[in-house]
Amino acid sequence: MSTAGLHDLLIQPFADFGFMRRAIVGCLALSLGAGSLGVVLRLRRMSLVGDAMSHALLPGVALGYLFWGLSLPAMTLGGLGAGLLVAAVAGAVTRLTGEHEDASFAAFYLISLALGVLLMSLRGSNVDLLSVLFGSALSLDDPTLLLASAIATLSLVGLAAIYRPLLVECVDPGFLRARAWQGWATQALFLLLLVLNLVGGFYALGTLMAVAFLILPAATARLWLRSVAGQMAVAAAVGLVASLAGLLLSFHLGTPASPAIVLTAGALYAASLLVGRYGSLRERLRHHLSSASVQAQTRSA
Repeated sequence: MSTAGLHDLLIQPFADFGFMRRAIVGCLALSLGAGSLGVVLRLRRMSLVGDAMSHALLPGVALGYLFWGLSLPAMTLGGLGAGLLVAAVAGAVTRLTGEHEDASFAAFYLISLALGVLLMSLRGSNVDLLSVLFGSALSLDDPTLLLASAIATLSLVGLAAIYRPLLVECVDPGFLRARAWQGWATQALFLLLLVLNLVGGFYALGTLMAVAFLILPAATARLWLRSVAGQMAVAAAVGLVASLAGLLLSFHLGTPASPAIVLTAGALYAASLLVGRYGSLRERLRHHLSSASVQAQTRSA
């Protein structure tokens, strides 16, 4: 393909259209904040909790929409409040009843999702409901970009502040519980950062796919690097590449942008499962062949 052809394919959509530039800037901010947080989320084995939390935003978002329409502050504060409330209630149920954390989060996720859809149906149209559920990366405006940038900044600064205790807790699950108020503060800040990133992801991917920037890049990074810091860098890069490729696919093929971004991230994860450096099918096959060779040499000797 000629240089002009590559320019038309890769550069021109962003050069000619402001909505494409805003979309990639917003996705870059989300990738930086959510990618690092997703690595810690995976290490703490809370990926399904993150998925449940993303759906828990819906009632708050729906209430904001019900009373104030498509107001960025109202929907943001509503989603943030609903997410924190569900996290607090699910945590309290786990501590007071002995119910497993994933089970309590799953229960409240289903209740929240149903309640949010009901509230949206009281005023909104099917188009409004689909917009809230699936988002639209191509409709990001300047205030939303400022919100996404602020969330990314707070996420990186906050994660740096609690980085060490979080990693220790991944090895010793009882560490934070033994640290009294320091452990509680670390857990609270981590959940706050999680909800903030889900709120940011909601505007680009909707409540049903907001968790994608947290889960898929982190899962892909694990297959290439062992160090936590390295995984965070790779996760951010994967999120950006998936966003760039997904937006270009959406532009040239006329498909919705948000599913295209998530599917591209899924394709990168699938490719890493096949050829990644650690835990991939290629590595397992190489290890199997190496073991078989050693056994054959031992028998011949």
